[in-house]
This record gives sequence, C-alpha cells and structure tokens, in this order.
Amino acid sequence: MKNLIKRNLLIFFRDKAAVFFSLLGVFVIIGLYVLFLGDMLVKGMNDTPGARFLMDSWIMSGLLAVTPITTVLGSLGIMIEDKQRKIYKDFLASPVKRSVLAGGYIINSFIVSLILTFITLILAEIYVLMNGGELLSLEAFLKVVGLTILTVLYSSFMMFFMVSFFKSNNAFATASTVIGTLIGFLTGVYIPIGELPGSVQTVVKIFPPSHSAVLLRKIMMEEAEKISFAGAPVEALEEFRLSMGISFELGDKVLSSYASILYILIITVLFCALSIKQITYKPK
Repeated sequence: MKNLIKRNLLIFFRDKAAVFFSLLGVFVIIGLYVLFLGDMLVKGMNDTPGARFLMDSWIMSGLLAVTPITTVLGSLGIMIEDKQRKIYKDFLASPVKRSVLAGGYIINSFIVSLILTFITLILAEIYVLMNGGELLSLEAFLKVVGLTILTVLYSSFMMFFMVSFFKSNNAFATASTVIGTLIGFLTGVYIPIGELPGSVQTVVKIFPPSHSAVLLRKIMMEEAEKISFAGAPVEALEEFRLSMGISFELGDKVLSSYASILYILIITVLFCALSIKQITYKPK
C-alpha cells in the first residue's frame, strides 16, 4: 500500500492543473468575498465594532469546511483516470488486494486534502490578520486542527464512496462541477442560512460539511464576537448566530457543539462502512 500511496501522491502533485482545480472552489469563494460579498455583509454593520474581523472570520471558517470536500474530490480523480485507462484492471489482475488498492486511493486523498486544507488555514489566518483581525489563540488553533482532521477523514470516505460508482472522466467532471457549485450554498457560505427558505435550511442542516462549518465558526469567531457584541443582549448574539449558521436550531432547541460532533462521527462511521462494502463487492 505504501508504494501505491506514494505513486498516487506523485501523480497528483505533478499535475498542477489537478491541484489548481482541487482548490478552485476555495479561489471562487475568496474571489466572491473580496469582490463584493465582503462589502455586502459588512455594509449593514457600520455601527458594529470589529465588523470586518467578525465577517472575515465567518467566511474563512466556512471556507475551511468546504476545502476538504473539493480537495478530496480532486485527488480521487486519479482513481477515475486509472479506470478509464484500464490501469485499475491491471492492478486487480495483479496480486494486489482490492482493499489495498482502495486504501491507496483513500489514504492518498486524506493526505492530499490534509495538506491543502492546512495551507488554506494558514492563508486564511494571514488574510484575517492583514485586514485588522487577530490570529487564533494556540488553544483555538489546536481545536481547528483537530476538527479539520476529522472533517478530512469523513470527506475521504464520503467522496470515495460516491466516486467509486463513476467509470469515466466525463461523469466525474460533471459531478465535481455540480458539487463544487452547490457546496458553497449548502454550507451557508454564499448566502447565510437565515436568509434561505425553511425547506432549504433543513437540507443544509442534514449536509455533514455544514456541521463542520458550524463548529469551525464557533471557534474562529469567538474573539470577534466578544468585540462586536460587547454589551449587547444575549438574545442579539443568539439571533446573529442562528442567522449566520454559527448555531443550528432543531425545533425550538439550539444544537450543541457535542451534537454536531456526534453527527459527524456517525457520518464518518457510516461512510467508512459503506466504503468497505463497496471495496469488498465484486461485480459479476
């Protein structure tokens, strides 16, 4: 498996276009925010202290929830390329086990996504600092790192399971485009969840990366919230959190961070099991 992982990593990072398109969703979100989303979001908060720091932290935390999905998806393109060029069948005809072959793709996608997501985190922190914000404390940074690892883990299993059904580059490219377009909406990055219709909000709350976004926002926006909502009623802060997707409400109850973590763990186990089933399945 070690040689397969090394081979997949070399193929991916040698292909500059693959790396670029894996981060395309990140570039699109940053571009939209810098060009007009940022000014739109801050425009109605002129009287709020630290508004820019608050909204920069909001968009960057959402960005970190999106990056694992797009980068894992990009790295799994190697598997589709191997299938189309019949290399996959050559591997299966060799003594290499199906589980080892699949493990090579999954672990490769995990490593690739982890590297690119950590680079995104560093760039996000630099962006916040350059705009007058503050860097994360060591404790908050370690929490973000831990959550990032968990997000990349379930993204690897979830995307592998989905991509395993594709056999052609055309189908894979179409799916990647659709996912890349929708993910910004489903994580509440392009439009705050409070401004979406109720039925769409329900879909957002089911989507696993949106729970990663919620948890990341709570951590990365904590200091900015203290500045912006100093002296404000607790109700005002809660309303802001629900509107911006920093908290999720189920019925009349606000979900705790532990509930979101539990949901993510369940999704991780579920897609791990589905991936194992897909690996062991042998078409007749």
